[in-house]
Parts: sequence; structure tokens; C-alpha cells
Amino acid sequence: MDAAELEQLVAQIGEEILSRLPAGTKPARGEGLNLPDQVCPGCVQRCAQTCRKNTQAIVEAGADRVSASERLTKVDPGVARLIDHTILKPDATAAEVRRVCAEAKKYSFASVCVNPCWVPLVAAELAGTPVKVCSVIGFPLGATSTEAKVAETEIVVRVGAREVDMVINIGALKGGDHDTVKKDIQAVAEACHRGGAILKVIIEAALLDDNEKAVACTLAKLAGADFVKTSTGFAAHGATAHDVALMRSVVGPDIGVKAAGGIRTLEELKQMAAAGASRIGASASVKIIEATAR
Repeated sequence: MDAAELEQLVAQIGEEILSRLPAGTKPARGEGLNLPDQVCPGCVQRCAQTCRKNTQAIVEAGADRVSASERLTKVDPGVARLIDHTILKPDATAAEVRRVCAEAKKYSFASVCVNPCWVPLVAAELAGTPVKVCSVIGFPLGATSTEAKVAETEIVVRVGAREVDMVINIGALKGGDHDTVKKDIQAVAEACHRGGAILKVIIEAALLDDNEKAVACTLAKLAGADFVKTSTGFAAHGATAHDVALMRSVVGPDIGVKAAGGIRTLEELKQMAAAGASRIGASASVKIIEATAR
């Protein structure tokens, strides 16, 4: 497929997807924190994601996986396998990373997601367990060269990463250079797959309009990605149900869609799962409190 054919294809898909999006997929813009109706009676937390009841509701709505931050303490074992246990803050210490790994092993979480420098430590800590090692590439800006992203990918895969989350070249996408975006993703996808890892492509939806989101997802699918993901958690806002519905409409059932970042209320979480997210993610600051005996 040459550049002209690619341009025509993404334009056609973008127009088709936008015309088919159902009404009402965009959630209300509530603050979520400090809203009495979003807080369980007696709970000292201010996040609807932090209680067992709401986590179970997310699972029942159809989520395949849920992310949590390094501040996680304990969750229902029945949902532990859905959680990507994440610590991506720039000031994370080795002790904090080890604690996250210990929690992941104890509760059998799906993965531990860290910045590349921590992959060898995490791989050693998780050796012999079913918990996967996940790392981020070109994070959080996506503005490094393709060669740098590929090299970084090859390094983290070689030292133990089995899931890789890369950020697209956002500037190239917004500038209409779709061929560059596709080749960037494809090169990283090939590096992942050679090493037995899967690739999740972060489109950073907060910086894109709807047509750009549709084009980004189309390019990711054409380039061989295994997932598309809404956000890094470092932009102005994270996932919306509108974005998830659009992304699922673009990629269809063949690859995963992960909603991540800025999910503060149960209603938003349920909307995203219903909109088509196969994994639900939270920013690194989101806390999940210990499940009660109930």
C-alpha cells in the first residue's frame, strides 16, 4: 500500500466511524472527587474506583483487565487477574518498585508496568510467577525517533518485558504524515513480536480530535498493534467513553482497547466498559483500598 492509498483509506475509515458513533457515548464532565453520591457511605477515600463493590461492577460490565497504582493495598482475589499494577512516576525508587512486585505476586495480578530502567529488577522479582512484565516506550511524549523506540523496545523485551506500551508520534499524526506514524508503530510492533511481546499503542486522545483518533487507531491496526490505548495519564485528561466507543468502532473485535487515565467515577467506568473497552486502566495516582470482609 503506497502513501496515497493509505491516505485515502484512513480518510474513508475516519468518516465512516464518525458517522456511526452512537449518541450519548460522551460522559458527563463531573469532578468525581468530593461528590457525595460518588462515595460509599463510611468510606474515607474520594475515588469511586477504590471499593470492592465498584470494582466488581466494572468486571461485570465486561472489562478484561483493570489497572491500579503503586499505592494499591489489597483487592478481591477474584478480580486480581484483571489488574495491571502500575508505577510510572518519575521519582519511583527501587524499594517502591519491589513493593509493587511483591503485591503483584501476592495477589496474582496480570502485570507490573514500569519505566524501562526498572525492567531487569521487575523481571527478577517476578521470575517464576505468572505475572507479566510491562514497560513503556517513547513515554510519555512519543516524540523520540523510530530508531530510538525500536532500540528501547528490543532492550526491554530482551531483559524480560512481555507487554510494551508505546506512544505514537503525535506531532506527525496531527500534521497529516500518516505514513510516518504507521511506520513508527510497525517498527515497534515487529520488534515486540520478534521477542514474544505484545504491543499496546497509546494514541493520547486528549490531544486529538475525533477524526485524528479514528486515523490513529486505523494506523495502529494496519501496523500490527495488539491493543490501542487512550492515554498516558500525563496529558490534560484521560479516557472518555466517547473515545473508547470511537476506538472500538475503528478497530473492531480483532484487537484490544484499553481505557486509561482520568477515570474518577463509577459511572464513567461503566460507560467505558459498555463502550467497548477490553481493559480498564487508571492513572498512577488512583488508589484501590483493601476489600472488606463483605
